[in-house]
Amino acid sequence: MSGHPPGQHADALAVLQGWLAPTPAQEALRAAFVEHLQTHPDGTERACFPDHVTAGTVVLSASGDEVLLNLHRKARRWFAFGGHCEPGDATLADVALREALEESGLSRVEFDPTPVSLDCHEVEFCDPRGTVRHLDVRYAALAPADAVHATSEESLDVRWWPLDGLPELEDEMVELIGRARERLC
Repeated sequence: MSGHPPGQHADALAVLQGWLAPTPAQEALRAAFVEHLQTHPDGTERACFPDHVTAGTVVLSASGDEVLLNLHRKARRWFAFGGHCEPGDATLADVALREALEESGLSRVEFDPTPVSLDCHEVEFCDPRGTVRHLDVRYAALAPADAVHATSEESLDVRWWPLDGLPELEDEMVELIGRARERLC
């Protein structure tokens, strides 16, 4: 028996069915995520192997000129904040907001409850059964001007990066930051 609320799966499906993808590539991902959820009642749970829905948030500064990223402890790469759906999360937006606050150390953000992008990526250190694919629903938020961040146990570092001086990032992360800036700024 699942420990996740039944509404979590229903919310994820409704969010993805109603989301207007900004590009054909994003539409293909949206359709694949919907199909996954339609065929897997446990599709938002980490136990769903090898694919499961995750959620995250890219956090921009109040001015929109910087992005707060974390140097992921296991991957050793700079990412936005995100992770697995937990039993206490009623919605995908709840997952994304919880992960942003937990992993950034911020006490609050101005959170946009509409996804900005989707991403599907393989993760080798997530499950002892083997490589999994995270079907990641990504949101955006603005940090308050007086925001104080902290490094969580999941990260090696958390730091603000100017948009014109980003560390080496994967293309989808650069695209996510651009979409978040367009939406929020």
